[in-house]
Amino acid sequence: MSAPRAPSHKWIVALTTMLGTFMEVLDTSVANVALPHMKGTYAAGTDEITWVITSYLVANAIILPITGWLGSFFGRKRLYLFCLALFTLASFGAGAAPTLGWLILMRIVQGLAGGAMVPMSQAITLEAFPQEEHGMASALFGIGVIFGPILGPLVGGWITDNWSWPWIFWINIPVGVLAYYLAFSFVEDPAYLHKPEGAVDYWSLIFIAVGLGCLELFLSRGERLDWFASNTVKVFAGLAALGITLFIWRSLTAENPLVDLSMFRLPEFAGGMALIFIVSFGLYAAFILLPLFVQNLLGFTPTWAGLLLSPGGVASVVAMIAVGLAMGKVDVRLIVAAGAASLAYSAWLLTHVNLQTGMAYLVMAWIFHGLGLGFVFVPIATASVQRIPPALVGTASGMFNLMRNEGGSVGIAVASTILAQRAQFHHARLAEHITPFNGTLQASYAGLAQGLFPRAGLDPGSVNRLSQALIGAEVTRQSFLMSFVDVFGFLVVVFLLALPFALTLRNPKGGGLSFH
Repeated sequence: MSAPRAPSHKWIVALTTMLGTFMEVLDTSVANVALPHMKGTYAAGTDEITWVITSYLVANAIILPITGWLGSFFGRKRLYLFCLALFTLASFGAGAAPTLGWLILMRIVQGLAGGAMVPMSQAITLEAFPQEEHGMASALFGIGVIFGPILGPLVGGWITDNWSWPWIFWINIPVGVLAYYLAFSFVEDPAYLHKPEGAVDYWSLIFIAVGLGCLELFLSRGERLDWFASNTVKVFAGLAALGITLFIWRSLTAENPLVDLSMFRLPEFAGGMALIFIVSFGLYAAFILLPLFVQNLLGFTPTWAGLLLSPGGVASVVAMIAVGLAMGKVDVRLIVAAGAASLAYSAWLLTHVNLQTGMAYLVMAWIFHGLGLGFVFVPIATASVQRIPPALVGTASGMFNLMRNEGGSVGIAVASTILAQRAQFHHARLAEHITPFNGTLQASYAGLAQGLFPRAGLDPGSVNRLSQALIGAEVTRQSFLMSFVDVFGFLVVVFLLALPFALTLRNPKGGGLSFH
């Protein structure tokens, strides 16, 4: 049996797991802004270079649901240390990759190692704190989860511009070494953790790898390949549905399943998984949309787009700490409802943007987004697992992070599709008014011609063509503006859909209950 952990060690353990979580989540987004530079290094096409992102996400999705079983089979501390070391070595290999194929291989290794680290980090953090402090433990874990996506594009852009793109991977090395030392010194396996009995259920492993791997490929490649107009996307969708269905069947019928799905019998766990999926759907979509809007339509640089998101990140941390302290004193359902309402209000504020919207308004809207995130993440992470038996906390953490990741992937895919389709719709509707019979348009042409002709020294024909090009560019800008507003309006509905699921949560109480 492990020696009792000194009270001061819980904060060191929390710092250790926060470092591992931050490093892994950072790498889901840090490479995005460096893709053009990688493309030049390897003389690769757009479809080829995007596998740097896709390979990481696929590997991440595959490993998440089986992390609990792997931790029990190999020992959680041993597996956590192995994953930290492997992730750090793969980060060095990614930065030093001589070919694109080697870089993608290193990203797969990073995804597998990092995907296993995150749920283990959550489980280790929860176990380091007593039951009554699980709200604070979830807040500390959440800080690592939240700051990774916020700082990823900003850090990646700055490093790429000022150093070179391999350093976006090499910065993981000192963090990984420090996290390894702290984990080796202070993390201990709980006494109840034991190796699973019986033969390994390899069929479940195969089914979940095919199902989740193809689901991630379907989501990440669908928009680029025009969804079901592509036979490749149809194959990914079919294999994803088949693999996930067979995995669920196997998990419910096997004598020693790889993942114990009986946890979903608890209403608060099932409701919590639905909540984190829905909330992550909207969170990740909004997180992708706002930087796109300000860079493409308002002319922000990547650095300013990153700075715009920073106050929201600070608001999230403040809200998480406040909620962590309030857990057990305030009804958890009210906290989650307030968070969902704040997220919906943030999205509603963003439906009022235009091409003259200032930085202050956008920061205000994003602060409400950050507050909402802090108010929903901690209660869901805490209340959904409170009655899970200790031996299954690792598995429950894996499912929680799987729902978070897949919710985000689905949200980004759906939001990107709506954005593209609504932009086409609005462009077509606006273009209907560009006719010789539109008096307002003809007056605009005349005004442009008067301003351009004497200054540029152009002939009337060139002035007319230039005027038409300027009008056409403005139509495109307005159509994209309207499509962004449409998607933000859609996210208002998504966040409001989370409210009914908040009723399934229970206020944290002492003691876990077995449900077998």
